Amino acid sequence: MPSASPPAPSHHPVAPDLVVRARRALVEGRWTSAAIHVAGGRIVAVLPWAPAQDPAADPAADPAAHPAELPEGDAAKARRPGAPGVRVVDVPDDAVLLPGLVDSHVHVNDPGRSEWEGFATALRAAAAGGVTTIVDMPLNSLPPTISPDALAVKVAAVGRPLVDVGFWGGAVPESLGHLRALRDAGVLGVKAFTSPSGVPEFPHLDEAEVDALMAECGQLDLLAVVHAEDPAHLAGDGALGVAYEPFLRSRPPRAEASAIARVLAAAERHGARVHVLHLSDAASLPLVRAARERGVRVTVETCPHYLSFDAAQIPDGATEFKCCPPIRDAANRDALWAAVASGEIDAVVSDHSPSTPDLKRRGGGDFGLAWGGISSLQVAFAATWTAARARGIDLATVVARCASGPARIAGLPDVGAIEVGARAHLVELAPEETWRVDAARLQHRNAVSAYHGAQLAGVVRRTWVAGEVVYDAGAPDPFSGARPGRLRGVAVTSV
Repeated sequence: MPSASPPAPSHHPVAPDLVVRARRALVEGRWTSAAIHVAGGRIVAVLPWAPAQDPAADPAADPAAHPAELPEGDAAKARRPGAPGVRVVDVPDDAVLLPGLVDSHVHVNDPGRSEWEGFATALRAAAAGGVTTIVDMPLNSLPPTISPDALAVKVAAVGRPLVDVGFWGGAVPESLGHLRALRDAGVLGVKAFTSPSGVPEFPHLDEAEVDALMAECGQLDLLAVVHAEDPAHLAGDGALGVAYEPFLRSRPPRAEASAIARVLAAAERHGARVHVLHLSDAASLPLVRAARERGVRVTVETCPHYLSFDAAQIPDGATEFKCCPPIRDAANRDALWAAVASGEIDAVVSDHSPSTPDLKRRGGGDFGLAWGGISSLQVAFAATWTAARARGIDLATVVARCASGPARIAGLPDVGAIEVGARAHLVELAPEETWRVDAARLQHRNAVSAYHGAQLAGVVRRTWVAGEVVYDAGAPDPFSGARPGRLRGVAVTSV
């Protein structure tokens, strides 16, 4: 791992209830040896730590004992990691300490279609995959999150969350003109489709409606997150057969490019903030680059499946690989990776879009008839890191795209980084340890995964949310029973 000088000591008058010490901790994007002090669910100090030193034997080795950093006397003693009531955790030398990951593109489908997934299973999958904050998509649940009343139904379905949960609202023809109410109810932004969504209760927007969306979002300074495919370039619904190539041809790159160009033009006209979802077509990136140069406030994400697979690898009938937009060729994948490495792509998120096995295998493996969506919440980070590692891309870059990038897009400044004041969401990861994916052993509701059988690098050993262990892979029951997560944005911040 790359090394860096330790961060400047920082502290807070509140005594810690947890200290996590690691030889390699990714603090504000830099690798360092650090002791992370946690109190009240937040990081209150990030102090240099020398792993070879034992504070119990040598008080001078404990940064909390330095009068230059803390006052002498009882206050200093209370801050020492060995003080009564302070839990001390040492991360083993073969592991690293990361900020909790943020997945801003998750379809939980609860309520209404919880047999596809539900908060109980989705949040366990998140914690097992090192994800400490998710943002739930507004469709596939019943009702869809297109009004404050529907958001309240969604919030009630969450119950006491294991990890932090935020919500996107829905921009459909019916909700246009009423987005202020959704914003005020606490959604982090609104999602729209420019082509059919796949479910009738969440219709797409035509070109005039996209313009109206951007005008309204510009007035409200509300983020518009957009599934951008132009229906004029998409084949109609129906059987396509078990081969992948006809499905790939049915959703060509020009469908993305055309829709992205229109969305960016509308955002520019109205000064709106816009986020392009699940980019699969790397050739559309120059459109984003040019828009940024003109001052358009645009961010873009891609997904692990576009970075892990290519079209030539997909066997006949393997509809677990079906998603929209589709997985494209290897050269396109290489271009996406270049944009991830450079930061031109802001985030890598799962687009976890599960369904029941019968829907995923509808038509006996016909790519035109099967449900389009890849179930990947628990494996998304490991898949991304595995592919990055093979390309010589460092772990810090991957974490930036999987934690701080999506946190910034969703407007959540207190997650996605190890820094003073942040929520104490932490992950102990063994980056070089490998594991084989068994779909039946994942926490997802249904045992269907495009990653089944894949050998991945990066084992999540422990996950903390607000300083509480919510997942411990080494425990007889890996889930501790703690539910310290919060609802983000909505009026109820904890339940």
